[in-house]
Amino acid sequence: MYLEKISVVIPCYMSEGFIESTVNEIVAVLENMDGYDYEIILVSDSSPDDVFDRISGISNSNAKIKGLELSRNFGQHVALLAGYREATGDFIVSMDDDGQTPASGIPILLEKLKDGYDVVFAKYKNPKQAGFRRWGSNLNQRIMDWGLSKPKSIDATSFFILKKFICDEIKKTTIPFPYIAGLVFRTTQNIGNADVDHRERAGGKSGYSINKLFSLWLNGLTTFSIKPLRIATFVGIIVAIAGFVGMVLVFINWAIHPDAPLGYSSTMTVMLFLGGVIMLMLGLIGEYIGRVYISINNTSQYVIRKTTYENTRNDE
Repeated sequence: MYLEKISVVIPCYMSEGFIESTVNEIVAVLENMDGYDYEIILVSDSSPDDVFDRISGISNSNAKIKGLELSRNFGQHVALLAGYREATGDFIVSMDDDGQTPASGIPILLEKLKDGYDVVFAKYKNPKQAGFRRWGSNLNQRIMDWGLSKPKSIDATSFFILKKFICDEIKKTTIPFPYIAGLVFRTTQNIGNADVDHRERAGGKSGYSINKLFSLWLNGLTTFSIKPLRIATFVGIIVAIAGFVGMVLVFINWAIHPDAPLGYSSTMTVMLFLGGVIMLMLGLIGEYIGRVYISINNTSQYVIRKTTYENTRNDE
């Protein structure tokens, strides 16, 4: 009898101390789901600790657990993509390695998916994030609403489940800067939410600094949206109109008061403002051009250093 298969993909970074307990919890839940087979794919994103050694030990004790290590730190979304390409399941679940997303949420997401959705994101009833991370998550939701055509009624989190055909479409991407949420929203709008509990981290702290969060947001916008360029155009038009109006006002003032002294300070202020706007827009255009250049330069999305199983692919 054919059993539908669930593939769980987990990017791992600085989780040596708790990845084993996280996996054990997932295994306990999956083995109690009647009618389903499973596999767990653990991707070490070149973590500086010994998490891959732990992954290797876990894999040796359970043939359904695969481990792979990337050659350098490519980022969470690249690690997910690497795991997707090794997944063989009918349903693919993405989870964090820190234990904040309880494995008991997997059957909840799957049940919601069976209602006819292509993708289901966990919606946390009680988010257990620090103030900075909660602020970053909320801002990320707003950015996706605006730039990535995310349905505003949907919360997009790092705990979600995909149908196989969605995962197969995501795996086709060749861009060096994959952004998984952008790929999901580009592929389907048939997306749901399911309420899931959220817990405190099992240990360590979030790997997302303000710099990494900013890079993530910029990556999502410049890879999947041209709206920033449209804003640049709009700002340019507004500044040009303001400059024209200002020139007319200066001319009128000179006509009424020909002996009025020239305003050197106001001139410098306007020049600095215009210069700043121009440099900002040039930088934005440069981001797009740079990404185009890297993409056509056949830059590798990732390189696999080693795996816990036989693997013939080492460069995607």
